[in-house]
Amino acid sequence: MIHKCLFPAAGYGTRFLPATKVLPKEMLPILDKPLIQYGVEEAMEAGIRTMAMVTGRGKRALEDHFDVNYELEHQIRGSSKEGLLTGIRRIIDECTFSYTRQIEMKGLGHAILTGETLIGREEAFAVLLADDLCEGRDTGVLAQMVELYKRFECSIVAIEEVPMADIHKYGVIAGEEIEPGIFRINNMIEKPAADQAPSNLAIIGRYILTPDIFDILRETPPGTSGEIQITDALRVQADQGRVIGYKFQGQRFDCGSPSGFVAATNHFYHLSRR
Repeated sequence: MIHKCLFPAAGYGTRFLPATKVLPKEMLPILDKPLIQYGVEEAMEAGIRTMAMVTGRGKRALEDHFDVNYELEHQIRGSSKEGLLTGIRRIIDECTFSYTRQIEMKGLGHAILTGETLIGREEAFAVLLADDLCEGRDTGVLAQMVELYKRFECSIVAIEEVPMADIHKYGVIAGEEIEPGIFRINNMIEKPAADQAPSNLAIIGRYILTPDIFDILRETPPGTSGEIQITDALRVQADQGRVIGYKFQGQRFDCGSPSGFVAATNHFYHLSRR
């Protein structure tokens, strides 16, 4: 039921300067794979094969990564290194990629609206932020959310408990827990102070959105930091009881921060040694 995944990937990655001065943050590697490839593989596990990327200036490496490098493949053909490209070649063979540019950085909501030309307005779609690297407990986080969408057929956001000291970094939800780990959301606040947060349940970088979100985003005024926030648009749907919050089964690493990036690298390194 979910055929397309949108990857907002136009941000500057300023927390990793100077490395991200020329290297897109989505191309930062965890072991031998860039973050964006982990995200695409998670979408594929959820049955998605159409990948739509909202990029910006200096992001050509994303397009090049999901393309064939004939010179490289010629050089390593027949060697022991040829097998290292098996995973990325499978992605290239099985998936379709399209790209558009976000000319101005005006928030996640604006990035999603920019992706409308790639997604269309006929069906629900997934949104995945590659710098939130997630490892599902048994199945990937996005695959878990797709199964939930089959039941509720409304917008779904992934949520997790975060320390109140960090709550100001996130969109935060309020709602009724209708099943263990599943919340009918009735309010959201973008980056609240700890004393104004309605809970410690924060939205992380996995969404399934119904297509009416585009019309809502068009009417959404700038909010926090003068940006168009996806949480403000989702609040309109939540007022109609059409947003579910899901405490996913698994672990998330905030690879947009150096500490989270190091934690993810250590975690996946130890997994690779088992």
